[in-house]
Amino acid sequence: MRPKKLKTTGEGDLFRARLEQIINMKHELVQLAGRIDWDWIDREIASLYSDKGRPGIEARFVIGLLLLKHTYGLSDEAVCERWVHDPYFQHFTGEEFFQHEFPHERSDLSHWRKRLGDKLELLLAESLRVAHETGALRTRDLKRVTVDTTVQPKAITFPTDSKLLHAAIKGLNRLAGKYGVRLRQSYLRIAKRAAMMASRYAHAKQFKRHHRQLRLLRSRLGRIIRDIRRKIAGQPQLETMFDAPLARAAQIRSQQQRQRGWKLYSFHAPEVECIGKGKASAPYEFGVKASIVTTNACAPGGQFVLHAKALPGNPYDGHTLGNVIDATEKLIGCAIERAYVDKGYRGHDTANPRRVFISGQKRGVFGVIKRELRRRSAIEPVIGHMKTDGHLGRCHLKGREGDAANVILTAVGHNLRRILAWLRALLRLILLALCRPFASMPEVKWAS
Repeated sequence: MRPKKLKTTGEGDLFRARLEQIINMKHELVQLAGRIDWDWIDREIASLYSDKGRPGIEARFVIGLLLLKHTYGLSDEAVCERWVHDPYFQHFTGEEFFQHEFPHERSDLSHWRKRLGDKLELLLAESLRVAHETGALRTRDLKRVTVDTTVQPKAITFPTDSKLLHAAIKGLNRLAGKYGVRLRQSYLRIAKRAAMMASRYAHAKQFKRHHRQLRLLRSRLGRIIRDIRRKIAGQPQLETMFDAPLARAAQIRSQQQRQRGWKLYSFHAPEVECIGKGKASAPYEFGVKASIVTTNACAPGGQFVLHAKALPGNPYDGHTLGNVIDATEKLIGCAIERAYVDKGYRGHDTANPRRVFISGQKRGVFGVIKRELRRRSAIEPVIGHMKTDGHLGRCHLKGREGDAANVILTAVGHNLRRILAWLRALLRLILLALCRPFASMPEVKWAS
């Protein structure tokens, strides 16, 4: 059921302090909270609620927490902890009085991310609208864009054969204990020592001993798989629960280091892909490919992210450009005149290829187009800020849905950081303009 709309009474309380009496109402976070159209967001997500059940949490509270989390690069636990002692955070989420305890559970953020799903793009559109309204983003800046792809790494360890085999043994033992399947032997102690020794032998380049430990791990994992299958035979419910974990464990046991084709790189995150971007520091990264679209010119408030999307399956960059441009035009509400890309987009499938310019292109590149093409590389520091200041550098959310949500919310957080910096600069200019007449006044000479 939809929650009741949050209303401010404007009345005082003898035992609680009003936030307006504590905070500076000219603070950039207070100004941003007043410019976001919370009612429009609430109307757009109204279809996600059921007509039955108890009233849900206020949309402004949870969405405000998500925005604060990705604006300041915090975790779910950290943003809930900071909310308790930061009155600006409480005002941003719609509170009227200062609260001394967090009123909900931290897990509500996870449930809301799943609930919002595709609606998360509304937050990105709202961040662009606020940037346009404050003057940080102009309409002409939306018509020339830069498109690039990057890798959003997953929060997994570097996948080696010994680590994967050990993780599969631990995972199957954990599931067997959870569902009450009594194994003949767990092999946890043996597997831990074998994985540790395999890493040591590989570091010392003693590969015969290294492969001996891998064979030991594979044989023990095979015993656990066969033992579980014998114990759950004839129990449809348990067979359904163990179907996917046993398939992942069998894949890990059978795959080899240099085999071609599909491989599994994590037992608990099977969606992880191995992506090579040609970097000298990291030849291969393990996560999901993400497409980022930014303004080509530097707007008054900086470079804003116009569109962000996860691209599972590691597709070729050129095959994704057409869909990305169409989705960007739908999000920003105007046609894109020119798009600038790198050489990885050669052979793209856009509807109008003449408006796409590739790095290093000579034909048709002159004047303004040549200057704008030189600015194509300006998207790289934007991606760098999204990885260092945001959560694009390491995704801790579960599944492909978590990957998609993390990319969009990181883009929203980047835009909000740009807007906050713009509002802070505007306030500084206003204060300087007010103080300038007093600075130009002649010095008063006191009578002696």
